Amino acid sequence: MINDLIKYFKDKKVIILGFGKEGQSTYKLIRKYLKNQHLYIADGKENFGDNYEFLKNDNNVTLISGKRYLENLNNYDVIMKSPGISFVGIDTTEYISKIKSQLELLLEYFNMFTIGITGTKGKSTTSSLIYKMLKDQNVKCMLLGNIGIPVFDYIDTIDENMTLVLEMSSHQLEYMEQSPNIAILLNVYEEHLDHYESFEKYAEAKCNIYKYQKENDCFLYNSDNMMLSKLVKNTNGTTYRVSIKGDGDIYLEDDKVYFNDKPIYDKSTKRNLVGDYNLNNIMFVLAVSEILNLDRNKTIKSISEFKTLEHRLELVGEYDGILYYDNSIGTVPMATIEAVKALKIVDTLIIGGMDRGIDYKDFIAYLNDSDISNIICMPKTGHDIAKELKKEKVYIVGTLQEAVDTAKRVTKKGRICLLSPAAASYGYFKNFEEKGNLYKELVKGNT
Repeated sequence: MINDLIKYFKDKKVIILGFGKEGQSTYKLIRKYLKNQHLYIADGKENFGDNYEFLKNDNNVTLISGKRYLENLNNYDVIMKSPGISFVGIDTTEYISKIKSQLELLLEYFNMFTIGITGTKGKSTTSSLIYKMLKDQNVKCMLLGNIGIPVFDYIDTIDENMTLVLEMSSHQLEYMEQSPNIAILLNVYEEHLDHYESFEKYAEAKCNIYKYQKENDCFLYNSDNMMLSKLVKNTNGTTYRVSIKGDGDIYLEDDKVYFNDKPIYDKSTKRNLVGDYNLNNIMFVLAVSEILNLDRNKTIKSISEFKTLEHRLELVGEYDGILYYDNSIGTVPMATIEAVKALKIVDTLIIGGMDRGIDYKDFIAYLNDSDISNIICMPKTGHDIAKELKKEKVYIVGTLQEAVDTAKRVTKKGRICLLSPAAASYGYFKNFEEKGNLYKELVKGNT
């Protein structure tokens, strides 16, 4: 399988767009097998090559850096685009067929069973839980993709007897013309609007996860999600609708999850993944278990044992009688709303981050009607939202330090302070992980 992939790259004019984690992974794989083939690497950072000694010692590489790094792309045979590169405002018509990703080439040239998971929220939790379920039942498997593990880093260890669990972002799916054997589309909400021309374009990118499936493949999607109920059509494989409202092939009724009208899971079963939106994620996992004819009792045990991932409704701890939770992954309004619903006794909510053009009208209405006593608003979106809030206790702060100091002062003992920004961290932090980590340090008083 690896030979077919290397043959694809051989003697072609290949450009690697973006030299972050995935770009470096692509470079190292090609260079391992094609030591003397000339490669092109383009990145928006000026003189990015100065940071890598291995590039300085490579005589068969051309580096293109700075603002014009996306020019003349039609001159190449293969354009290996890193997920973070955006083509908004650029006409890609002439070379769109040349744009490739690690995930697409994996699906095209490697013959093993694949389970792909995407969605605005929940994909890391669902991917990790599916991986645990398979591993617990002795299925030979790997977890790769958007979870932070570039596919090409492990491609030499993949064989056809494996099942690959692939977390797939919209950026990875945007130009793909390959789909996994089981495709899961959890939800679609307004997100990454700085990367796409519209919400519709973003949602359409997500739908590539199923568009190229074959007759024997399976597609599972959240039929409760309004955008998906409009978008999903012309599926090739067997399609399963997942509905927490009771209208699907996998549905919730009388606190039990049903698959093909048979009860397979009781909602009251002990689990660490709280809230209805996590129950929705669990329903997808249960469905995969049924489709693959896995041991149902072992699957339920895996679900019960699964621990919450970092920065996803993560309990930081109890300090001075206040419970602190980190949900810095909550970068869209719906994720924050669902987090509040899941925790139930949120007294203080910390919101705010980068403005990406998301509509906060419904979110503001929810906050105004909620039982949350204290809303702490950070820049930029938090400051804008604060102007529309009718709550008595709205605090406008400039930093996360100020936010945590305020929360420690105003939150009632025995109740929860929740960080769930409903906005991206970029512009203020490197990513949501950095924001969440600082929050935890501030809560613990370690800074």
